[in-house]
Amino acid sequence: MRRVVVTGAGGQLGVELLRRIPEGVEATGLDRSALDLADRDAVLATMQRIEPAAIINAGAYTAVDRAETESEAAYRANAEGPRHLAAAAAAVGARLLHVSTDFVFDGRKSSPYMPDDATAPLGVYGASKLAGEQAVHETAGVDALIVRTGWVYSAHGQNFVRTMLRVMRERPEVRVVADQVGTPTSTATLAETLWTLLGREAPAGTYHCSDAGAASWYDFACAIRELAQAHSGEKLAPVQPIATADYPTPARRPAYSVLDKTATWAITGAAPHWREPLRAVIETLLPAP
Repeated sequence: MRRVVVTGAGGQLGVELLRRIPEGVEATGLDRSALDLADRDAVLATMQRIEPAAIINAGAYTAVDRAETESEAAYRANAEGPRHLAAAAAAVGARLLHVSTDFVFDGRKSSPYMPDDATAPLGVYGASKLAGEQAVHETAGVDALIVRTGWVYSAHGQNFVRTMLRVMRERPEVRVVADQVGTPTSTATLAETLWTLLGREAPAGTYHCSDAGAASWYDFACAIRELAQAHSGEKLAPVQPIATADYPTPARRPAYSVLDKTATWAITGAAPHWREPLRAVIETLLPAP
């Protein structure tokens, strides 16, 4: 039986990882209350006690806008946490799979970002996640995979899909940014990819993971409305496109953050187009008529 520790077990990715444990794996989920990733001694002691063969770090500070005023909390979770996990993984001989973000890029490209493209985060959240990647790379003796993703959603937790379904019921009209482009990523796709990368012993390095295709937030919202109405028969508020300038936020976001998944898909097989997992999540969230 192969032991794997999943940190961030209470988050939407952690929950999905624990729902999809492969045969032959004994997984231990640790949420924030069970393990403070910023506590170096606790992280090391926990890994020495469990003696995992691998650690999947799904724990993170993900409040993008709040990070602008809570930078210390963001760096504790997103930079110090990975540093301590990498050191503990090296100490116990475990492989570390660390989840990062498309927000390490500045969005100035117009073609999908490669894993080795130059990074240039626009805000504290992206900078703290990049610091976490660098901490892992700098740790001597660690066998690590870094997997970047973005626009993550699921049937549980706080995410864009659940928010859109709520506001489309509450408001006569919903205005959504149409000039930021990325790829919606279901936790189902992300969790399966992470388990597959571990199971197939992917070479150490940086990988990208998302569903296939690309969309703006406006495209994503329109698809949520279309699929929800088709499934439930419920009439939802129409969606209107707006520019980023019309919806100012504390944190700047990349205008383009589609990720190139060629290297990942060579190992795992291609992911479905983003609308397919979205349909499955909506059918889970909404009752059929």
